[in-house]
Amino acid sequence: MIPVLAQASTTICDVLPRYQLERMELAATRIVDCMHALHQAGDNLVAAAHRGSGEFLEWEHYPTSDVYDPQSRAQYYFHAHPPDDRADPDYGHFHTFLKLPAGGAHVASDPAATDAVENSLCHLVAISMTAAGLPERIFTTNRWVTGESWRPASEVIALLDRFSIDLEYPSRSLNSWLTEMLVLFRPQIESLLVQRDITVGQWQNGYRDIDAFENRELEVTSSMRISLDDHIDWLDHVLTQKA
Repeated sequence: MIPVLAQASTTICDVLPRYQLERMELAATRIVDCMHALHQAGDNLVAAAHRGSGEFLEWEHYPTSDVYDPQSRAQYYFHAHPPDDRADPDYGHFHTFLKLPAGGAHVASDPAATDAVENSLCHLVAISMTAAGLPERIFTTNRWVTGESWRPASEVIALLDRFSIDLEYPSRSLNSWLTEMLVLFRPQIESLLVQRDITVGQWQNGYRDIDAFENRELEVTSSMRISLDDHIDWLDHVLTQKA
C-alpha cells in the first residue's frame, strides 16, 4: 500500500522559521505571476511544456530533449501515462532532477546501481497536473521509474536548493514556476522524500527475494494532494499571526 499523505500544512509547516516562511511567500508571489503571465498570453503550464512539439503522445518527453540548465545542472520534462496506467487521476506530470558528477554519486544504500551511477541523475519530485494546467499532487518514485542514481532522503533534501532553471526555453514563466514550486512546497517535498525511503525499506523487507528498487509493482513511493490556493492562504495566515 503506497502512503498518500495529507497536505496537512498545519502539521508539516507550523514549526518553520520566519525566514523560510518569507522565502515561501516570495515563491508564492512569483508562482502566481508566472501563471498570470501565461494566462494573459492564452497559455498554461502544460501547454508551455508542449509548445512546438507537434501531436501530444503518451510517454514522450516534453520538450522532446528535456530542459537542462548547465549552470545549475537542473533538469526536467513533462509527460503523461496512458489512462489505464495511472494509479491516480493525472493528466500528466513534471519530473524534476539534478544531474550530478558520476564520481560523486552516493549509492551506499543501493550498491548494485552501477548503471544509475554512470548517468547520475537524481530525481527530486514529480508534480502532477490537471488538463487545465494546474498542479494537483506531488509525488516521489522508485528508482526504476526514472533510472536515477539513488540517494537517501537526507542527501536529496540537501540538493533541493540547487534546483533552478534560468532559461528562456521553452518558457521563462514555466521555468520560473517550477523553480519556485520546489521552494513553496519544500516542507511537503521533504516529508515525501522521507516517506519514500520508508516505503522502499518496507518493500525490501517484505519481498526479500526481489530488489525493491527494480520491483515494477512499486512505482509511486509517496504521494500528496496539494492546492495552491489553500497553501497560499495558510501561508498568509501564518505570517499574519507571526507579525
